[in-house]
Amino acid sequence: MAAFAAEIRRLFPGCPAGRALSIAEHTGVRGSGRVGRSSAGRALSEGAVTAAVRAAVRHEDTPYDQYLMEGVPWREARKRVAVEVAAVLDALRVTAGP
Repeated sequence: MAAFAAEIRRLFPGCPAGRALSIAEHTGVRGSGRVGRSSAGRALSEGAVTAAVRAAVRHEDTPYDQYLMEGVPWREARKRVAVEVAAVLDALRVTAGP
């Protein structure tokens, strides 16, 4: 988990350490089928780490889950939140201030 969290922080230096660790822990849940359990996730590939952060942002920073609960198909729900997700990812890519 620590290595995955460190890679999140390297790719997304604006991501608070606690959030990076939370994402890494959630991503690596045994038997979950999540990206952290894949060979790419274990190898800390940039794509796998970015996918994990993107998923966390989608679920935690947008109304994505609410759309799903309202019956919006997942592809449509993802389209609806795409701009918000991109904005948060862009912000996380910027080094945090002092």
